Formats: sequence, structure tokens, C-alpha cells
Amino acid sequence: MESEQLRELFIGGLSFETTDDSLREHFEKWGTLTNCVVMRDPQTKHYRGFGFVTYSCVEEVDAAMCARPHKVDGRVVEPKRAVSREDSVKPGVHLMVKKIFVGGIKEHMEEYNLRDYFEKYGKIETIEVMEDRQSGKKRGFAFVTFDDHDTVDNIVVQKYHTINGHNCEVKKALSKQEMQSAVPMVVAMDLEVEVVDMVAEGFKMKQKRLQFIAGERARSYQESCRLL
Repeated sequence: MESEQLRELFIGGLSFETTDDSLREHFEKWGTLTNCVVMRDPQTKHYRGFGFVTYSCVEEVDAAMCARPHKVDGRVVEPKRAVSREDSVKPGVHLMVKKIFVGGIKEHMEEYNLRDYFEKYGKIETIEVMEDRQSGKKRGFAFVTFDDHDTVDNIVVQKYHTINGHNCEVKKALSKQEMQSAVPMVVAMDLEVEVVDMVAEGFKMKQKRLQFIAGERARSYQESCRLL
């Protein structure tokens, strides 16, 4: 059986009325669920607007993602392939992008080598093998753009890909603006307390927590000013 991470989907944008049962009822249409949970606040026990579903195999995950958009309890939700706890704290990992960076491109590697390899994941829109403007030599990296962000999420689960016999590093291609706006999101899946610092993806944090963070930052700023 494949690892749980590959079989798991993060479901964001849930109605606060959505329960484990209603989430399961919807997503089990695309396969057998081995786990289904809507996350709750550990203190109030109120639903937090996101959850996880785990399928029995990756093919069922693919089927669910191909069936987008999904509507649960009258609300369109945002399913995404789950990332490891280690990767979940990296800036930009939760952003929805359609372009990947491919490093380790060798001089003899051509655009068609990248196309032959990556087209099995999804529809490719553009491929850019970067070259030096003066010498025309390859700069060792390329960009591949797809028509769906889920294709990118699926590819970057694996950090290194063997392309034309060479190990190439693959990761999401982020603009400077996206890198600056990216805020790590940490999800402690197996613990009672979950901390979620949301990227601008439409998920809501509780007002009380926002006020707490703002207050703490204000106090830290005031203390730093006194030291100047």
C-alpha cells in the first residue's frame, strides 16, 4: 500500500456545519475512505473549516481530484493533495501554482526530453529551457507550465525525478511576489492541538486568535522600540 501522505487530501473551505459524516458521504463517491475527519478547535470543539480524507489508493485520490469542483453541504470546497509535516512549514508549499522549476538540466537535454517525461502527469502548456543570452549554452534549469495546479502538486511530492538518465530536482516555481506573500502553514495532524497560519487561500482563522497574534506582535514591537 502507498504511503498515507500520497493517499490523503486536505479539504479547505468547509462550511462550519460540515461534519465527519457529511464529508465522508461526499468523498466516498470516488473510493474507499480509510479515514475522514473535520478538524475541531481543541478547546471549544467547534469545527474549524477544514479536514482530511484518506483513500485506500492513489488512483482514488486522482479520481477525486479529476471530479473537481466539489460542493459539500452547499459550499464549494478546495481539495489539495496533502504534504508531509516536514514540508508543510516551507514557504509557498501551499500556494496553488501551475509552473514547476526543474534543476539539473544537462547540456544535451532538450525540450522534448522534458515533454516526454512530464506529459504523463498532465497537460503541458509551455516548456522553457533557459539558455545564456550570449553563449547560447544551457543554464542548467528549466520551467514547465501545466494547465492545472493539481498536476504540479502531484509532481512535487517527489523531489527528484530521473529525466533522460539524470537526476533532476523539481519544485514549485514561485514569483518574487508569491515568495514574499507565502506564509508557512503548519498542520499537526496527529495531535489534539493544530496550529494553522493560513496562506491567502480563503480559509478563515478565528477572530480571537487573530487578536491574540496582533496583540503579541504589538507588544514585541513596543519592547523593541524601547531598546533603540
